[in-house]
Amino acid sequence: MEPVNGVGAAEDVLAGPHLVAAISATAESDPERKAVGLVRDPEHEGEEALRSYSWLDGRARRIAVLLRRAGLGAGSRVLLLFPQSAEFAAAYAGCLYGGMVAVPAPLPTGTSLETTRVAGIARDADAGAVLTVSDTEAEVRQWAAGAGLDDLPLLSVDELPDDAEPEQWRRPEIRADTVAVLQYTSGSTGDPKGVVVTHGALADNVRSLLSGFGLGAAPRLGGWLPMYHDMGLFGLLSPALFSGGAAVLMSGGAFLRRPHLWLVLIDRFGLTFSAAPDFAYNYCVRRVKPEQIDRLDLSRWRWAANGSEPIRAGTLRAFTKEFAPAGLPPDAMTPCYGLAEATLLVSLSTGEPRTRRVDAAELENHRFVEAAAGHPAREVVSCGRPPALEVSVVDPVTGEPVSGVAVGEIRVRGASVAAGYWRKPEATAETFAVAEDGSGPWLRTGDLGILYEGELYVTGRTKELLIVHGRNIYPHDVEHGLRVHHGELGMTGAVFTVPAEEGEAVVVTHEVAPSVQGDRCTELVTAMRATLAREFGLAPVGVVLVRRGGIPRTSSGKVQRRLAARLFRAGELLRVHADPGAHRLMAAFREGDPLRGASAPTA
Repeated sequence: MEPVNGVGAAEDVLAGPHLVAAISATAESDPERKAVGLVRDPEHEGEEALRSYSWLDGRARRIAVLLRRAGLGAGSRVLLLFPQSAEFAAAYAGCLYGGMVAVPAPLPTGTSLETTRVAGIARDADAGAVLTVSDTEAEVRQWAAGAGLDDLPLLSVDELPDDAEPEQWRRPEIRADTVAVLQYTSGSTGDPKGVVVTHGALADNVRSLLSGFGLGAAPRLGGWLPMYHDMGLFGLLSPALFSGGAAVLMSGGAFLRRPHLWLVLIDRFGLTFSAAPDFAYNYCVRRVKPEQIDRLDLSRWRWAANGSEPIRAGTLRAFTKEFAPAGLPPDAMTPCYGLAEATLLVSLSTGEPRTRRVDAAELENHRFVEAAAGHPAREVVSCGRPPALEVSVVDPVTGEPVSGVAVGEIRVRGASVAAGYWRKPEATAETFAVAEDGSGPWLRTGDLGILYEGELYVTGRTKELLIVHGRNIYPHDVEHGLRVHHGELGMTGAVFTVPAEEGEAVVVTHEVAPSVQGDRCTELVTAMRATLAREFGLAPVGVVLVRRGGIPRTSSGKVQRRLAARLFRAGELLRVHADPGAHRLMAAFREGDPLRGASAPTA
């Protein structure tokens, strides 16, 4: 299939050629303009929660001075361990003001898996310092000591010494190929992979986002996405600061506890752009009450970007219908496609969302064929056109372009594609590959899809596709189907295969509500097996229920099914309940003979 280029030349809405120049220029021209802030209570807080560009620029300069004083030079990596806060933005900017590389990561205060992963990130990046805030400094020091990293300089950016003056700062030399961020988005705990995002790639992707969504200069963006996620860092914070706008933030925990607060934030602070994965919009439909909707005015929310996980047509329709009484524009829901290896944004759909009903059986054979009346169908959402990058769809094995109705692997090239994986030449060569005709490098996304009438439709993942008795099964379809039929399940599941005597055996894992305990777990698993047989023709070897947060996800929210499979084999899933088949299989893996623990599934 012929590559598709962007939708046209974009108006340059950046305040500078890179983020340091953009922030400092806005601070000089309009120092009191609002830049960033954490809103803890959107129902009662106002503009006073937001910090100015003068504050951000001054704090970034002082952080850069202190990092230099600690012996870090240009190109040094700095680990950012923060709760959601304006101070994260200052630390992020401070790294770049110092000519250093920001390495955002989640606070290592959760499970042992999380703390081990952050330690792996610190070692892989060869971090020269750690930045945090005083409220979490003790926890970060405890983590560092336990990880053998207590020799790293640690600085709380909300308590800077008085002798670090902004006037001592010197602007670093920044070129397009200067590394800005290492975004750790995938890989196991022992082998993390950091995506190398340069200043040039960052600026190009932000320009694409601002122009593609028509945001113009000084927009207001915000939401609850964590800033260590690429969707939060490159989809909310960076575009706001690049364009002289404001990033209005709240915590993810607050959203999960009271999802209507996200919508209150959008209303009270006049946000024109906010973004989230599909599950968040579905969560709002399920949890926000009619009396809460009655108090909302969402008429200024022009762009409700939906991305980072499979986008459900039903979610788009349900959210639009549910919040129309609050003034939500009918075309606000905006499906997007992106990944960290492209910095973030690849394509977006404008206007009211478009979908295609395709034949489910044909899709199993990698063909995108309109479904006839009465035939089993799957509704696939268009992710629109790429505003700047070039997209091609190829055979995932041969690399040759596909044509017609053939589904293939999505490949991307352009200025915002990352420079590779940090210090991993083999993985870089494999993923950022030269095509058979010598063109490239093309980013091999690992995603399956098709360019249909010039628009991108994403259908699944090449490496996570389940092949059961010759059938191609998309795991996210199975996971979604289980959630539709069983309301006690959580928001995330992972379906994967493990070695079996007769091929590959299917294992189903899913988060479950805290209220599901004891005998109810057994009853739920029995019901799930019935759904799997009836809806998908699957008989999994094992079914495992796990605690909330027990299914691993990337920094951009995508389910890590291969990592979940490794955790299952190692017996390290945070399980609430495992059925007998799962127990037999885990025991066989412990004894080093997994093949005797399972027979291949029926389908």
